[in-house]
Amino acid sequence: MKVTIDIDCTPEEARSFMGLPDISAAQQAVVEAWQKQAMEAMSSMDPQSLFTAWAPGGGPAGSEGWEQFQKSFWSSMTNPGATSTKK
Repeated sequence: MKVTIDIDCTPEEARSFMGLPDISAAQQAVVEAWQKQAMEAMSSMDPQSLFTAWAPGGGPAGSEGWEQFQKSFWSSMTNPGATSTKK
């Protein structure tokens, strides 16, 4: 035997019915804080700080890897047939 029940309700009604908390205010606060940080970072217009703030592993240790990748990329563009021997 198979029984199907369709319930037509809003997410707020479902949350209330199941006894779950309404976290929309907390979510809004997090979004506003993120927007504020993003706008402050963009106002500096420093691409390096924007990249390190948004990229995974964007701290000083992570940026070294990206710099090495960029150097390797550009060196291969100036000499397309060459292969990198550095590791």
